[in-house]
Amino acid sequence: MLKNITLGQYFPGESLIHRLDPRTKLLATIALIAIVFVSQGFAGFLLIAAFVIACAASTGIHLKFLIKGLKPIFFIIIFTFVLNLFFQTSGNVLVRLGPVRVTDQGLRMATFMAARLILLVVCSQLLTLTTSPIALTDGLETLFRPLQAIRFPAHEIAMMMSIALRFIPTLMDEADKIMKAQKARGANFETGSLIQRAKAMIPLLVPLFVGAFRRAEELALAMDARCYRGGAGRTRMKQLKFQGIDLLAALSLAALLAAVILFNHFKVF
Repeated sequence: MLKNITLGQYFPGESLIHRLDPRTKLLATIALIAIVFVSQGFAGFLLIAAFVIACAASTGIHLKFLIKGLKPIFFIIIFTFVLNLFFQTSGNVLVRLGPVRVTDQGLRMATFMAARLILLVVCSQLLTLTTSPIALTDGLETLFRPLQAIRFPAHEIAMMMSIALRFIPTLMDEADKIMKAQKARGANFETGSLIQRAKAMIPLLVPLFVGAFRRAEELALAMDARCYRGGAGRTRMKQLKFQGIDLLAALSLAALLAAVILFNHFKVF
């Protein structure tokens, strides 16, 4: 399960998506999420899915890798599907199990919500998979900079978010090592009741938290030893600059939004 977490991982590349300005990718991700919520039918979802798959294919990231990233939230997807399936009672009854009824509207709503959740996760994955932590930090800081007028700590917030994303894969690797060590000593994480499996996670979580705090202290000492004092007077090796491909990305998203709105207006599927 831990190996299936793709959030925070970065795959270097020279594709158009990789070469986009990080600010463009951040805003594009927000726009894609908004378009997912704007869509009111499966036709819009299919169009968004085709757009995301095309973007992933252009970066060289295999579709199977994106699907693998859905496994950690598989339970949430199933729970969302079941919740909407049984609590939506309007429409024609398809199956009746005592007091429980499954209707066509409930099935549609359950599939719709599960598909929306999957698209939201996949869209977010593309951002971290194609943007390095340093570029992500610079992009976030630049976008937050206008808020400095109200004393918003733009650089500090961007740095914290970048460090958090950067250390997700590191913590997952450390958790995997601890889990293997515990299994070698007879620990069982895969069988038993839900309560038993939760209790079995305690020997994993305690050393993981201790290691995380130790790593955080070492990072703080390293930053202090290098006289890190925040964003004041800081220079960048690469200056952010919008290019033609950023305009092309914006036009592509605008066309996608227009198509989804048209599908909604004509109630396509």
